[in-house]
Formats: sequence, C-alpha cells, structure tokens
Amino acid sequence: MGLSFGITSAAITTLGLIVGLEAATSSLKVVLSGILTIAIADAFSDALGIHISQESQDSNTIKEVWAATVATFFAKFLFALTFAVPFLLLPISQAVFVDIVWGVFIIVALSFYLAEKEKKNLVWFVSENLLIAIVIIFLTRQVGHLISLFFN
Repeated sequence: MGLSFGITSAAITTLGLIVGLEAATSSLKVVLSGILTIAIADAFSDALGIHISQESQDSNTIKEVWAATVATFFAKFLFALTFAVPFLLLPISQAVFVDIVWGVFIIVALSFYLAEKEKKNLVWFVSENLLIAIVIIFLTRQVGHLISLFFN
C-alpha cells in the first residue's frame, strides 16, 4: 500500500506543483526549489499519514506499520526527485512537457498494474486515474496563470 500510494502521490502532487509554478513564474529556480521542497516535506507528511493510518488498524504489526511508512517515504521522495532531472538538462518549457509525459506514464503504468492485480476493468481503471491526473494538471496550470496575471 505504501509504495503504490507514494508513487501515485509523488506523480500527481509534483506534476501539479511543477505546472502551477512554471505557469506562475517561468523560473527554473522556483520550480526546482518547489520540487525539492515537495520531495522532502510531502514525503514526510505522507509517510506520517500512512504511519498513523496503519497504527490505527489493530491487525497491523509494528513491522508492517514501519514497512508501509518507510515505503511511502522513499517512494514519494525518490519519485518526486525524478521530476527534477529534466529541469537540469532541458529548457524549462521542454522540461515541463517531459515531466508531464513522465508523470502520465507513471500513473498509467501503475494503474495498469493495479487493475491487473486486482482483476478490475483495465480500461475503466486506467482511464479514471488518467482523467484525474489530467484535471489536476489543467487546474494547477490555470491557477498558476491566474497568479501570474494578478501578481505580476
């Protein structure tokens, strides 16, 4: 649970942050700072949330609680950091595009895996998760543009 949650959360949260910050500022420094900040803060936050959630279930052992906590932290932290790589190698607009493709790939691949594993309708499960990701990307980009418009 911690691994799939952490990967999905890293992809969605980091993508939303990237497209919003880039739309608002077009600043490489701001976007990279945001990615590194979210890699640390959100990884710890989500790991703590999973930890508390797992502790509240009497059926979990201490080992299971900590396994979910650590898996969530590292999945979130490491996957969030992968979004910084294109910004170190490409112009900012190309890096945003590459990150959107990377994030969508992660979400589709994980959704495909989970649908197969849980014997769910593959097309519906993948489409639903992809649609959520697209809505988040669109909304955070629009918020970034509004912030740029009103605070520039």
